[in-house]
Amino acid sequence: MLRLRGKKMQGSSDYFLTSGDKIRFFFEKGVLDEKGNFLIPKEKSVSKIGHALHAYDPVFKQITHSPKVQELGRKLGLEKPVVVQSMYIFKQPGIGGEVTPHQDATFLHTEPLGRILGFWIALEDATQENGCLWFIPGSHTNGIARRMVRAASGASTCVEFVGSEPAYDDKQFIPLPINKGGLILIHGEVVHKSELNSSGSSRHAFTFHVMEAKGTTWSKENWLQPTPELPFPSLYT
Repeated sequence: MLRLRGKKMQGSSDYFLTSGDKIRFFFEKGVLDEKGNFLIPKEKSVSKIGHALHAYDPVFKQITHSPKVQELGRKLGLEKPVVVQSMYIFKQPGIGGEVTPHQDATFLHTEPLGRILGFWIALEDATQENGCLWFIPGSHTNGIARRMVRAASGASTCVEFVGSEPAYDDKQFIPLPINKGGLILIHGEVVHKSELNSSGSSRHAFTFHVMEAKGTTWSKENWLQPTPELPFPSLYT
């Protein structure tokens, strides 16, 4: 069972930037008052837990490196895949926030592109009502429109965007509802989003991202960086 620990909040830039090799908790917008007190029960306020569940939580480590996942990686031709991050996403009923259109490679940039793959596992049914994923078919072939990079030392924010996200036509998106236990593979450059969960049902998911490390350079400008404590572990065991 995952339990909330500690008192640090997501408002700290350092708390976010140093979460790549830790298990930390991030909350939905609007769940705290001006004094930092919860307006709704704490366990109903969590947006996600990240970003190293694959390394430090035995349940999610087992899922990430399961024989089925490793077999799929080999069938996809991944030669030297490493796990760069993992998240448990809650999409809480009534307040689970919208995720605006984006490409994962905006945040997890590599040279060359095309080396990031997301594994998105539905832990509950994901429907249009509770905020399933939506995709623009074929959008993975158009490169990336912007990058999120670490801001310079002394800047007012911890990260900044280079470039801008295009204005996408909502009619281009198609929904991808999926049953509990299903898997969605997400190309690093495909444009996708999810809507606000205005239903009475949560939409829990476990997701992790893999990089094909062979012949690939991980950008030192990415917010997420390997550390001496947690180099990116091999997907294959």
